[in-house]
Amino acid sequence: MTDFSDVSVEESTSAGGRWAAGEDPAKRKQILDGARRAFMKYGFDAASMNDITREAGVSKGTLYVYFANKEELFAAMIESERAAFVAAMRTTLAEREDVETGLHDFGMDFIAHLTDEKVISAMRTVLGVRDRMPALCQRFFNGPENLRTILRDYLVRYVEAGKLDISDIDLAAAQFLDLSSGSFFKFRLFGSMEKPPSKQEAERVINGAVRMFMATYGVANKG
Repeated sequence: MTDFSDVSVEESTSAGGRWAAGEDPAKRKQILDGARRAFMKYGFDAASMNDITREAGVSKGTLYVYFANKEELFAAMIESERAAFVAAMRTTLAEREDVETGLHDFGMDFIAHLTDEKVISAMRTVLGVRDRMPALCQRFFNGPENLRTILRDYLVRYVEAGKLDISDIDLAAAQFLDLSSGSFFKFRLFGSMEKPPSKQEAERVINGAVRMFMATYGVANKG
């Protein structure tokens, strides 16, 4: 049975403007940041709850108020990372008025994120636990609001504006994501590419992806 006797007063009461137990967003982020360091350092299977409390700088009682077990904590960490990136990509597209510029910047950010060491490590971990945590894998790769849905919304805007001619927008969004990732993701995931691609190499791939996409779906190229 988990001992909650060391949970601080500030964590266990909502009086006087304090957060109720398990509801302080700053404390939750502190724990997730510590868990991320522990998982990166030891790997998911080897990392213990003691390792996570040490990295997060919290008591075990406080940790268990927020998360029941390591699996739940890992799932929350993955979801937090995914949500933050999705929000950032939505902002990137919302601020671009030119469709080609938007696709270019989206693609560059996509490559940078997809090949980042933290993301690659997380993906390897998710794939490693897929048999015992299938729901986590599904949520990781197919969240309710993922990159494809964001890109789809962006493409709809330009179809309605008459600048793109796309009959199957879901397919077009998936195609651009595939074009943008090139071989970088597979090389990084399976260890044949030790570092993320240079900006020059990423630009070469993304510029090519935008040209191919616009050649197929751009209204100006269908006259």
